[in-house]
Amino acid sequence: MKLTDWINLALIAIVLVILWQFRQIVLLIFAAVVLTTVLNSLIRRFVKLYGWRRSRAMLVTVGLILLGFFLFLWLVLPLFVSQFHELIQLLPRGFAKLVRWFDLARSNPPSWFPDPDFTFIPGLSDILREMATIGSRVFGNFLAFFSSFVVIVLQALLLMVLTIMMVSDPAAYRRLLLRLFPSNYRRRADQILTKCEVALLSWLGGVAFSSLFVASLSFIGLSILGIPYAFAHAVLAGLLNFIPNLGPTLSAASPVFVAFLQSPGKAVVVIVLYVLIQNLESYWFTPMAMHKQVSLLPAATLIAQIFFATFLGPLGLILALPLAVISKTWIEEAWIQDVLEQTDEPTA
Repeated sequence: MKLTDWINLALIAIVLVILWQFRQIVLLIFAAVVLTTVLNSLIRRFVKLYGWRRSRAMLVTVGLILLGFFLFLWLVLPLFVSQFHELIQLLPRGFAKLVRWFDLARSNPPSWFPDPDFTFIPGLSDILREMATIGSRVFGNFLAFFSSFVVIVLQALLLMVLTIMMVSDPAAYRRLLLRLFPSNYRRRADQILTKCEVALLSWLGGVAFSSLFVASLSFIGLSILGIPYAFAHAVLAGLLNFIPNLGPTLSAASPVFVAFLQSPGKAVVVIVLYVLIQNLESYWFTPMAMHKQVSLLPAATLIAQIFFATFLGPLGLILALPLAVISKTWIEEAWIQDVLEQTDEPTA
């Protein structure tokens, strides 16, 4: 390697170290890019359909989003907060009832049970009691957990400001990004950015529709079963559906415990309901809704979640799938297609 190659390698390493030190800001910038991509697609659609100027289409788009946000705050959020607050107080009772049920089963086991002494799981009652104590502490200190509310608000404001600045002139920021590439690769990089935008919008649209589908079926099913706080459970199921693999499991925890307070059999029915909903969503609704579906293998999706959550924290887990979609597109286009699959033309 030449001296210039070593210098470039050292500069890249320095840039990576700097980016790592400011990784939370980088994630916020990436989130702003995702929001800008979504808003810009809506603005371009208004411009194409109605022939509006971009400034007018931007004002209409932002106005519609703000209107939907305030309607959510007015109609949905109060009901969700009230039910969720009662749910938080109810869940520790579910742990306590589970402990009592296990103690009863251990002292008077059913005749069909293979090990009446429960020796295969010694100390489980103590474990459950400790879980109940931890659960009570966690849910009891739920509001204290969000004591850094000011930091969250400031990050949300920064995200909003960055998004508005980018969406006002996305072409300028795109040209600025392209200038980081060598001049002979900028046209190709622009094509890859376009493919990233298409992949990101396809994924986001499909996940949004599938989350609405999951929330609606959860609300209908839990209401039919007579599970309390069905609306709060359904909203949680829809929101957590944005986190595949882990999200559906987390969303099923609270309704199962609430159902267990009524009867163990109803808790089993709730588990069956959630398994049925997730299978309908995975094998029927999602393939139907995502005509341009981004094919991410389940194992790759789980690895991406673990990787980004481990190195980037909770925000990395939330943005794991958009990051995976963008990374997949760049690896396929810039590395596999442009490097590995390039063959030299035979000379005459």
